[in-house]
Amino acid sequence: MTFDAIDRKLLQLLQNDSKQTNKELSNKLNLSVTAVFERIKKLENNDVINKYVALVKKEKVEKSFVAYCHIKLSQHIQEYVVQFEKEVTNLTEVLECHHISGDYDYILKVMVKDMEAFREFMVEKLTNINHIGSTHSMFVISEVKSTTAIPI
Repeated sequence: MTFDAIDRKLLQLLQNDSKQTNKELSNKLNLSVTAVFERIKKLENNDVINKYVALVKKEKVEKSFVAYCHIKLSQHIQEYVVQFEKEVTNLTEVLECHHISGDYDYILKVMVKDMEAFREFMVEKLTNINHIGSTHSMFVISEVKSTTAIPI
């Protein structure tokens, strides 16, 4: 799909605040409300916009301990990859899981209450997944930048 300048600006505005009304967006884009509505529908129908979410402050829900875990599987065979990916998607503490290149096979973004909760997660959940050869964890000291907006 090709984006014109208005599509790009509309996507930027929606990524910054998707609760804006079509009237507010129309004023910012110098378009009619109907034109804004049609553009948004086109972006949704083409899966450019695939959902709307509420971003929750992790401190307010006692999930301010963030760790990144590198995972190495014991062997690189399809059965182990499929099983690991299936099981890790069921772990609520895991916000992101990426199959990566390099020394490790996966990197996980884990969010829990505190160090004790992280230890519990590692011992009782993550290391119970079969075929994990090794793990390496790093903890976030401070968040310098965090955004969900994709530059368009």
